[in-house]
Amino acid sequence: SSDLLPVQRRFRHRLSLVLPRTMADAMTCHKNDKVQTLFAGSSFCFCSVGMILFNKIAIDAFPLECTLVAIQMAAAVLLLTVFCFRSLHVGSMKDFLRWCQVAPLFSAMLLTSILALKNAPMSLVVVLRCLSPLASLCVERLYPEPLPVSSGIVVSILVMAGGGGLFVSQVKLHSSQLWAMGWVCLNSIIAVAERCLQRYLLAENPVDISKTGVTLINNAMGTVPLCLAAYFQGEFHKVPAVYASLDMQEKLCILLSCVIGLGIGYTGIWAQSLISATSFLVMINANKFAIIGIEAFVIHTKELNTLQMIGASMTILGACLYGRARQAVESDMEEKKRLLKHPDDVKAV
Repeated sequence: SSDLLPVQRRFRHRLSLVLPRTMADAMTCHKNDKVQTLFAGSSFCFCSVGMILFNKIAIDAFPLECTLVAIQMAAAVLLLTVFCFRSLHVGSMKDFLRWCQVAPLFSAMLLTSILALKNAPMSLVVVLRCLSPLASLCVERLYPEPLPVSSGIVVSILVMAGGGGLFVSQVKLHSSQLWAMGWVCLNSIIAVAERCLQRYLLAENPVDISKTGVTLINNAMGTVPLCLAAYFQGEFHKVPAVYASLDMQEKLCILLSCVIGLGIGYTGIWAQSLISATSFLVMINANKFAIIGIEAFVIHTKELNTLQMIGASMTILGACLYGRARQAVESDMEEKKRLLKHPDDVKAV
């Protein structure tokens, strides 16, 4: 045993040198992940606000929705191919085909969003979108293992419903706005499906495709059905006349909607690869305060009375509370599943 003492001392000495470096590397990596998550989330929020703002201006100036979305997606394909060619990577045909499931949902989400903005003010669209968790919660009741409904979820739903009802009660609804409400509901359903599928293919069962690669696939594969829809709607014949009526500011807004459309596609994928779908939902709802503020106090396209401001704030706050309450329930369920798989951990506790 005396012969082993020098060996043990050398081992302990080397371990004391390695452990601090390993811990320091882990802390640095964790810090970098936090910075990356913060930057990805901030970038997505900026693009999300800009996208709704410029899309609203663009669809009012260029009222050919299928053609407009197709132009935005084609511009994204062109920009990615020219400026991000080296970062494009697709691991296999299987990965490509798996990701192609997302493309129809992505294009449908963009199109229904444009149709909602075409027929209603931004504030109404934003408030109604915040109510989307209500529909998703009802759908989840059909799952084999539905998410438990906690007191926090119930409170958040009551806040959302009360705020949404207060806001809508102050709006004089026209037939076009009723159509917009339908488009918002459809958009919310498609958005939930699209984000869940993206999250699954990015984090839970990831594809071997770069972020620029999946953004390119979304836009390239989504452009084709939109062009067909525009053709059958007879929009192509109207393009020359509509384009001739645009002034320079409107053309600039359409151009910016194309650039920011690429940005929101990339940053959305980036953010969803780093955070959970629930945290992503909270982040989306939180930045809607900025959208309502811009419409009411900056561009003055919609005047909101005090009750509407209170209702909008309640709805958005309720949506954020819902995300937090849901996250807590999901964490509890994961912990229970882990303890069921490893009962020895319960005994140790």
